[in-house]
Amino acid sequence: MLQIVPNTDTQFTAVRAIAFEVWPKTYGAILSKEQLDYMLGKMYSVAALQEQVNQKKHHFILVQDHGATVGFASYEHNANDSGKTKIHKIYILSSQQGKGTGKTLIDYIQEKAHVYGDKALFLNVNKYNSAVQFYQKIGFEIAKDEVIDIGNGFVMDDYVMEKQL
Repeated sequence: MLQIVPNTDTQFTAVRAIAFEVWPKTYGAILSKEQLDYMLGKMYSVAALQEQVNQKKHHFILVQDHGATVGFASYEHNANDSGKTKIHKIYILSSQQGKGTGKTLIDYIQEKAHVYGDKALFLNVNKYNSAVQFYQKIGFEIAKDEVIDIGNGFVMDDYVMEKQL
């Protein structure tokens, strides 16, 4: 049985473990090893995750299956004063994919966004990530293309996808 719980670990042990397991599988054929290492270090250091929560007001949630953490997400209400909730991160262990876990996380975030009064959900996804089809299947639409310079000579080549509430 799936259960959503807030992340209370200031060291982000489960979040980091999942990210470091999932990222190479998800992005290994899309990004260079150098870019993967750079992005994981930049986005998933304990200090970076603490900053995301404390300064940027991201909410981290874990999804557990029979007590074992099998995925996580982070989101921000009224991102950039848009009246929309941004899903910053959503990652599920490969052994858990295809079982409704991602949809459970999205549904939870959607409910929180609705209560908060936001009018839509949005997220960035790599254009070559197979998750694009998952997001489309659950009601997201491609709103625009976006190339983001993340430093060190690397960019993220994304779609911004949006779902109206």
